[in-house]
Order: sequence, then C-alpha cells, then structure tokens
Amino acid sequence: MTARPVFDAAIVGGGILGTATAYHLASAGARTLLVDRADVGRATDAGAGILSPETNSRDPEAWFRLAVEAAAYYPALIERLRAEQANDTGYARCGQLVVAVSEDELESFERARRLISERQRRRGLPKAEDLHEITAAEARDLFPPLAPVRGAIYSRGAARVDGRLLNRALRTAAEGRGLVVRAGSVERLVLDGDVVGGLVLGAETVLAAGVAIAGGAWSEAFAAQLGVTIPVAPQRGQIIHLGLHGVDTSGWPMISAFHHHYMVPWPDSRVVAGATRETGSGFTAHTTAAGVREVLGEALRVAPGLAGAEVREIRVGLRPLTSDGLPVLGGVPGVRGVFLVTGHGPSGLTLGAYSGKLVAEQMLGKQPALDLSAFSVSRFGRDAT
Repeated sequence: MTARPVFDAAIVGGGILGTATAYHLASAGARTLLVDRADVGRATDAGAGILSPETNSRDPEAWFRLAVEAAAYYPALIERLRAEQANDTGYARCGQLVVAVSEDELESFERARRLISERQRRRGLPKAEDLHEITAAEARDLFPPLAPVRGAIYSRGAARVDGRLLNRALRTAAEGRGLVVRAGSVERLVLDGDVVGGLVLGAETVLAAGVAIAGGAWSEAFAAQLGVTIPVAPQRGQIIHLGLHGVDTSGWPMISAFHHHYMVPWPDSRVVAGATRETGSGFTAHTTAAGVREVLGEALRVAPGLAGAEVREIRVGLRPLTSDGLPVLGGVPGVRGVFLVTGHGPSGLTLGAYSGKLVAEQMLGKQPALDLSAFSVSRFGRDAT
C-alpha cells in the first residue's frame, strides 16, 4: 500500500516566490513544507521593490499583463497580512518619475511616452491626473536632488515594497497557518515514473503530493531530472543605499531614467540607487569597483544633489534571469505534480506575490486567475542531457 504523503505540497526555495507560494497554499489549508537553503545573494534580499508596470517600456506585453494584475493584487495582500499581524512590509504608494536627463535619452523617452500613453488609452487606466507629463520644475519640486530634466512623466499610483520585510511577513503569516519550514538543501526530487512523490532533503526522504521549484538563480539544477530546459542563470545586481542626514525623503517619488538605473526613496532619510545588470556574473555575490562606480555615477548624473549623501550599505543580489526575460510559471510537461515558479529576473518583487498565488492555485487543482501559457517551461524545449 502506498504511504500517504506527509505534505500536500513542498516548496523548494525561501525567497519571495517560494514564500508567496507557500503562504497561499497554507492559507488554503494545504499541509505545506518550505525548504530554505538561504543562499547568499538571494535576489529577494537586495531588490528595489518598484511596483510600477504602467511606466515600464522595456518588457513585452505578456509581462505587462501579468505585472498589472500583480501590482493590483498588492493592496489586498498587504491588508490581509496586516490583519494577520504579520508585521510591516514596507509597502507604500510613493509615485514615480520617468525622466530624460541627457540628449541621448530623448529618443528612448519619446518611445516610452508613446507606449505608456497608448496603454493608458487602451485600458482607460490610470486616469490622466494619475499618469501624465510634467515640467522640469515640477519634477524638481517632487525630487529636489534631481538634475534639470528634458522630459518627465509622473505616475502618482506607483508603489514600492521592501523585499526582506515582505518575505518575512509572508512566512510569519504562513507559519501561523501551519507552514513547516526546514533549513537545508534539496538533493533531488522523488519520482515514481512520471509522478512526483516528494523530495530528498539531506539524508531524509520527505513525502509530498506536489512540489514547486522556486530556487531563483539556482533553479536550473532540477532541469536534468525533470527532462526539461530551464535556462535560468544568475545576473548580478549591485544596489547602494544612500543616507541624507536630516532630510525628509518620505514624500519623494521613485526615479527611473533611460540608462537602466533607478532610485527609490524611503522614509528614513534614505535613497536606494541601483542597479547593475551583470549577465554572466555566475554565483559570485560580491561588490565590484566597477559596479559601485557605475551605480554611483548614474545616480549622480540623474540626481547631482545626492553628491553629499553617505553610503550606508551596498547589497548584492543574483537575479534569476531567463534567456527570453520572462518568468517560468506552471506545471512541468510529462511530470505530474511538479511546478515551476522562477526566472523573474529584475521583476521578482513586482510579480512575486501574485506569481506565487497563481502557481498555488494550480497546485490546488484550480484554474489560475490568469492564463500562464506564455510562461510555460515548454517554450524552451526538452533537456538535451
């Protein structure tokens, strides 16, 4: 007689994707295990937490549709966590400025302006008063350290979240609903033909009716056993926390320019500047002289008023980047009971909580609220090994 699984679901990886998946499973009453190796360089612990899909002009339409739903889900999730007394998440609507500072950014700014306006017209959202162009003087009033800009778009509804705090709150709430958390490394999955039966954790076999792989930049380790290609590789990002003694930054908006960097103000007289996009970095989660120079140079190009700021902290995260820039979500073809929730690149905090919800719904046998076919691992083909 086959032994009854100890858990309904086991989640591999304790970053925002894994914890969000575990939270939604536990909230639905599923007996859930979260295995967390707590790797140095986990992207969740370093991410900026910008929630502003309406101003994104870089990613494709499939990403945009997912991101809009993900951002819209945040207020309800935050309220739910607050009701569960799961501590602060750092979530707040703070607004965002998209700016062109130099001549070489004007073409990109105009292209972004057209795309943002077209999406706004098509959706009827956000309202014109919440997403519109403003003058250079108005931009400087909103973010005093800003350089004189050649173009600016203001999004009133853009928000931010603290990845470390959100991850902790989700885990705390999930543990309150019975989530079991184990530290350690999953050696391999337990497969009986084409059906998952659990996982091997150290020297122990843990039985589970379903398994979700949320290993971030390390997710590719399971590809060969599953017979699929999971082209997720680490992309190092260095992000610098700047302190402005005695300056009230609580009302400042986030800043995004067109050299792929950003700034995120926080209420404690702090502005976070980032980030490098070091594809091919491998798993070396350390700062580099070139990376620090790049981040500071770009921050001061866009906001020279930050020149006197104190460098409080430098964080390094290894983003799980796929070969096509889109996340990997959903079941694994040919293997029943295994699901992937990984590959979110620089968008883990934007998409993560909602992605976890969608995959949890699949694991519970429900139809997810959004079509995930664009994010299926099947788009990469079978593993060649």
